[in-house]
Amino acid sequence: AGLISEAEAASGRPDPGARRAEPPLKPAGVEPMLSAGSSYVREGPAPRFAAGDTVRARVMNPVGHTRLPRYVRGREGVVTRLHGAHVFPDSNAHFHGEAPQPLYTVRFAARELWGPDAGRRDAVYLDLWEPYLEPA
Repeated sequence: AGLISEAEAASGRPDPGARRAEPPLKPAGVEPMLSAGSSYVREGPAPRFAAGDTVRARVMNPVGHTRLPRYVRGREGVVTRLHGAHVFPDSNAHFHGEAPQPLYTVRFAARELWGPDAGRRDAVYLDLWEPYLEPA
């Protein structure tokens, strides 16, 4: 991804000729930078789902990064909230761009996830991106 030079990858040491961040971040600047934060809200496609819709978490096994927990894949839940479009981490983590996607909170009944021995009033709420979901 161009984050290190070929010489750095081969040797495991910094390449004196490699491009450097300017100005370099000093230790005293880390806390203020992290405290300031930044927004991940973006303009994105129109949402496919609305609060109250029943959805199913897709069964998918991508190579690399995803934030879709395995224990909800193939399980049904109900959208409880739409958060707008946000940076899609599955794309951004692989340097394929931000690819903004709608983000939802989905409620999964504990019995849907863990069977009849789970508490009947228990639930798990997850924030999930639209590519993880399909209509139930």
